[in-house]
Amino acid sequence: MALVIKSECIDVKDGACTTVCPVDCIYEGGRMFYIHPDECIECGVCESVCPVDAIRFEDEVKSDDSLFVAVNREAFSLEDGSLASPGGWSRKAPPIRDHPAVAAWTTRN
Repeated sequence: MALVIKSECIDVKDGACTTVCPVDCIYEGGRMFYIHPDECIECGVCESVCPVDAIRFEDEVKSDDSLFVAVNREAFSLEDGSLASPGGWSRKAPPIRDHPAVAAWTTRN
């Protein structure tokens, strides 16, 4: 089970998680980062460095944040339902498109 990035990351995008991820499975979106569920090796290092406590193991996500389990998966979903395999994030890569739920999320003040 992969790790999941939750709503606390929206409009914060500190990025500390990307610097410690040994497999570069954390991808930058327009408003938040997303963890690719098939690329994540579940080491938990990203969870330990997140300054806004936005990262949890999938089975530890509370019900009020359960939407973000799907958000992280669907950010990489293709039209046929399979997952795109980008092969690792790079700072030089353009941001991926935000999930519609994230794009519509109320802006933080």
